[in-house]
Amino acid sequence: MVKYKYEGYCSGQQNIRLRENFGTAKVYAQNAQSVLNKATGFISAYDFTLNPYRGCQYGCSYCYAAAFSPNSNMRQDWGNWVIIKQNAAEILKKELQSWYKKNPDRPPSIYMSSVTDPYQPIESKEQLTRHLLQVMVSYQPTLVIQTRSPMITRDIDILQHFQRLRINMSIPTGSEKVRKDFEPKSPSIPARLKAIAKLRYSFPYQENCDIRFSITVTPLLPTLPEDEANFINKLGIVDRVVIQDFHASNARSLIASTREEALALKQKYAWWYNSEQQSYRKFKNKLIAMLPALEIMEGKEGFGYE
Repeated sequence: MVKYKYEGYCSGQQNIRLRENFGTAKVYAQNAQSVLNKATGFISAYDFTLNPYRGCQYGCSYCYAAAFSPNSNMRQDWGNWVIIKQNAAEILKKELQSWYKKNPDRPPSIYMSSVTDPYQPIESKEQLTRHLLQVMVSYQPTLVIQTRSPMITRDIDILQHFQRLRINMSIPTGSEKVRKDFEPKSPSIPARLKAIAKLRYSFPYQENCDIRFSITVTPLLPTLPEDEANFINKLGIVDRVVIQDFHASNARSLIASTREEALALKQKYAWWYNSEQQSYRKFKNKLIAMLPALEIMEGKEGFGYE
């Protein structure tokens, strides 16, 4: 396998040049050999994962995906670079055609995305995710979209044409103070709640269409006591709420785990993390008590389409 060197992160001759700076992020463009990758581990219930980008400008402190950076320098600078898979739409079309030749009666199930956010800021310019949706809608896969970005509402016109779709909006905390500590580059909580509400009410009833909506409170971060009841009540806009604690820590550089940056932040919220399992159970019990009509699911099970 070719090991690429990215300008600004490797010494010697670079074979991937810096294309531009977009906000605080270095932007690179690269052709992908494949965009539908076999789903494994936490999302093994799907046939494929689909990641339009490599890297993520949101750079959340706890994000396990930093472990899959091209090199250690880029891992340390997580959130400040992104690689555009510039031929992704063309490759996706070929891969979906190949799938249906082998499986003419079974649509594939696709999770978008597992190690990036398909609606990170560069998407506003590149519209790569939008182009991928335009390709997919003709093939009607079972599609789950995972994002924390209100930008997804831009694509309602395309999303309305999917027959089997679940949209997961990631909102790990109900407190803006906590969000700003753990994921300062990400959109605000009110903006995300407004976006999922807009999505929820933008899909007219169509027979034989199954459109679902989740809020993933993952990893479950502290919510300040004064914000908790209001936050939980607002989660009632969807049909499923998913909770999950932090990934286990692991010192090995290529293992998906909670980053040291987030582990250090946990000390600031000792009132929650000193009794982490008890805090988790209390929050879960409040969800069940206050949202009796919703699916309250945990971990891997909650990320399935069904």
